[in-house]
Amino acid sequence: MPTSTDRTTQYAHDVVSGRIVAGHLVRLAAQRHLQDLDAAGARGLTWDAAEAEKAIGFFPACLSITEGAKVGQPFTLLPWHLFTVGSIYGWKDANGLRRFRFIWLETGKGQAKSPLMAGIGIYEIVGRKRQRAEAYAIGEDRKTANVMFRDAAAMCRAPIPGCGEDTLESTGRVIIRGFGDNAWKIEHPKSGSKFEPVANSDAISGPKPAVVLADEIHEMKTNKAISIWRAAIAKMSGDPMMVLGTNTPSVDQQVGTSYSEFFQKVLRGEFTDDSAFAYIARTDKGDDPFNDESCWIKSLPALGVTYPIENVRKEVETSRHMISTALTTKRLYFGIPVGTAGFWINEQSWMAIQGEVDEEEMRGRRLHLALDLSQKNDLTALSGCWEGETLAVKTWYWTSGERVAERSTADQIPYRELEASGDIAICPSPTIEYDFVAEQVRNLCARHDVAQIVVDPAHLEDFLKGCRAVGLDVWRYEGEDKPAGVGLKIVNHAQGSKVLFQGKQLCMPVSIRHFEDHILKGTVTVARSRLTDICASNAVLGTDAQKNKWFEKNKSRGRIDGLVTIAMAVGAATSEMEAAEPEYQVHII
Repeated sequence: MPTSTDRTTQYAHDVVSGRIVAGHLVRLAAQRHLQDLDAAGARGLTWDAAEAEKAIGFFPACLSITEGAKVGQPFTLLPWHLFTVGSIYGWKDANGLRRFRFIWLETGKGQAKSPLMAGIGIYEIVGRKRQRAEAYAIGEDRKTANVMFRDAAAMCRAPIPGCGEDTLESTGRVIIRGFGDNAWKIEHPKSGSKFEPVANSDAISGPKPAVVLADEIHEMKTNKAISIWRAAIAKMSGDPMMVLGTNTPSVDQQVGTSYSEFFQKVLRGEFTDDSAFAYIARTDKGDDPFNDESCWIKSLPALGVTYPIENVRKEVETSRHMISTALTTKRLYFGIPVGTAGFWINEQSWMAIQGEVDEEEMRGRRLHLALDLSQKNDLTALSGCWEGETLAVKTWYWTSGERVAERSTADQIPYRELEASGDIAICPSPTIEYDFVAEQVRNLCARHDVAQIVVDPAHLEDFLKGCRAVGLDVWRYEGEDKPAGVGLKIVNHAQGSKVLFQGKQLCMPVSIRHFEDHILKGTVTVARSRLTDICASNAVLGTDAQKNKWFEKNKSRGRIDGLVTIAMAVGAATSEMEAAEPEYQVHII
């Protein structure tokens, strides 16, 4: 396909060449555009620069900015807007229809996503000249759905650039139902098209959407609205599309995280989906946004235009002195997908210890196992910690197949997706069969020097039955004065706040202290796992006057099983290593 010098393509060239500073994921989007200009013809795709320019030109020709420092000026698209709109309307499939049907827009806070999406909704019902086109602004509730729709209504009531006081409404091109902020529908009488906000709970009879627009995806607690509307789009002929806008979601915001990760994989070429377009503006790994302003533009492409740089400077200055706001600032402004503001330990230190743990490379190092047994339809975690100068930890997870979709929503964990990526095993039975867990323990014992398995005594009898079923010999440690048994040693690990010193029994405050020390010193590697990250982001610590710490399971934001077993395993390994260190005595003669 011949090289074009249209504005969309010029933006892509400028990003790839470095003339426009952009993050890695935006550079991938630009590279994809340029590569497709050369190679996508073989897939039946074509680039229509005239259609791209027509859509880009609609905004400043028909719409005005309705708030902020530039209120009243023509809605001239920002460079990142321009690339997005040009890509959406310029690329065509083999049938001459719109190529991109699933759009993801992820930027830092205040980058004019909502006005852009509102403008796209207006263009769909006014500018494309399609009969009976339907545009919907959706949300989990009416308030969320109305935010973007109010932008659209305000633009329809604002003066058309170059036309004095004439507006789309006053000239009769559109009719707005409702007054002021209570507007509830925009109609285009000439084509019979409409644009309206819809909440999850609203009953819509047979919608035929040309476009579905949803903002604030990072705040969505369930995937219900997106799934329902994607199903409605799938039934439509023509080229309907869905546009999703969001700030970077935190680790525990599973709906936003799952979609963001999908679109990132498309940009990286891990998934091939010619119908998916993504503009993901984030700072890059290695950037230091708290100390280097030059990287801010990567996640804030409207910085200094629609969003004052002083606003960001104030947020950063506050966050330097208030750890409680630092994580939120990193996520909302700089696109760093950290956990929640109440993360249980220093977030950077936690991220720094994530890595790869190869079981085969661990052979010859003593292994300590930790097991947190669940109720039979819950989540079960088994962690292993290998001794060494730097400890190495890996975790295995199981859950049952019973009501897995329902539990995914309740737990905010995409179990089927994690199963596909190898992060969890879903038992085919309606309950977790502990035979599966016991078999994994037996395999580890066969390949490694397993010193012990530490357990929360709850549900232990079910695990012992599983051990007998797979032929794994085990015995329960009951104290130094009791004889040792045959097979794998089982040691109790107390949960909660109580500090225990009798015998070799382990307890959570001591294990957490050991775990924290290793994290902050960088002397542990925790196998990278999305489910482990979810558990870590859900954890809440309790403390007492003696600075003992424990996991507050009743106050956690969700499942923490994996983090609990990791702490138990690290605590067990560290206690054993410390006990084995030689004691030196000094005799003065």
